[in-house]
Amino acid sequence: MSIVLTPSNPLFENRDGTIRLAGSRVPLDTVVYEFNQGATPEQIQDGFPSVSLHTIYGAIAFYLEHQVAVDEYLHQREREGEELRDKIESRPEVAAFRERLRRRQAELLSSRTYPVAGG
Repeated sequence: MSIVLTPSNPLFENRDGTIRLAGSRVPLDTVVYEFNQGATPEQIQDGFPSVSLHTIYGAIAFYLEHQVAVDEYLHQREREGEELRDKIESRPEVAAFRERLRRRQAELLSSRTYPVAGG
């Protein structure tokens, strides 16, 4: 009996440049974040039962082997997310929508009646 050593890649990059776990839509960002928060691969898999434990371990191994490059990728994604959020927030229709939501929330809160203790 012989063992055939074939490296498997637990990750793929989709069209928009997001690195995801193979066979899923789970981004590498999520696994790295959970891992850095102290979650075990088994705990991470609990949140993503459709992803094999093998794939999660592979993603973590990839991260540990390429930590500097992955951290740079994650920081770049964070910057892009902030830029997109700022762009969306600067649109006048978004500000108007938020104001309508705030008014509606205030109306709902002011219309609530609270029971009086002992009454």
